[in-house]
Amino acid sequence: MENNLKKYQENIFESIKHVDEFGNEYWYARELMVALEYKRWDKFNNVIDSAMVACEKSHNFVEDHFSQVGKMVSIGSGAERKQNDYKLSRYACYLIVQNGDSRKENVALGQAYFAVQTRKQEILETEYSNLSEDEKGKGNYSLNQVAKKAGVKNFDKFHNAGYKGLYNGETADDIARRKGLRYREDILDNMGSEELIANLFRISQTEAKLKRDNIKTENDANQVHYTIGKNIREVISKNGGAMPEDLPTPEKSLKELEKEKKIKLVEINNLG
Repeated sequence: MENNLKKYQENIFESIKHVDEFGNEYWYARELMVALEYKRWDKFNNVIDSAMVACEKSHNFVEDHFSQVGKMVSIGSGAERKQNDYKLSRYACYLIVQNGDSRKENVALGQAYFAVQTRKQEILETEYSNLSEDEKGKGNYSLNQVAKKAGVKNFDKFHNAGYKGLYNGETADDIARRKGLRYREDILDNMGSEELIANLFRISQTEAKLKRDNIKTENDANQVHYTIGKNIREVISKNGGAMPEDLPTPEKSLKELEKEKKIKLVEINNLG
């Protein structure tokens, strides 16, 4: 999945980016529509409308992110007609992707891409590369707060629903046993990049859907988590990726690596 996200960034999303004379980046909605595998403007325009509503609800000025423009396009025999379009900010693209049909491969990849990008933007880019994988993947606290508002009381069952969807029926305990972990040892702490990204996507998309759909019952919240996990698994399979349960477990946990790193830093400082 990690390689697919890199391909998405380089070959799909960034390749259709434009930059104006002032250095401001923007995207055309018509070009994004094609990139996201939509064939009809009316269908895609409905997604744009939903994204605009989300933009307004997040207390942003819609006009700052969705600028309506018109182009003259040829319709044959020298005739032209005006075609509606939008100049979009990066944030507008994010909202459109979030409101798109995740059954479409490029929409699902886009949602994963923006999940990672959003996490990067929460901290400085220079700091992101220095974070441990554990720090990059810790999203359960935020998800727990949203799940609690959605009516979740049994958090073990809630998290297992997501794991079952992503890991073909495996619970957290099943995953821990397969990885040879000790009791209550953190599963996320014992994942490589590819597996961690899949789980970060699961966490962020579940949180977003619980909010977006205003889920209010524990059963519905569990079903959402399971479905999101299953959908991500289907995307990985469709792209020929390795299933998360087939990915190798690192020889050392991230906490162990972080501890060794701190010890080395202390030794270097003592030598200095």
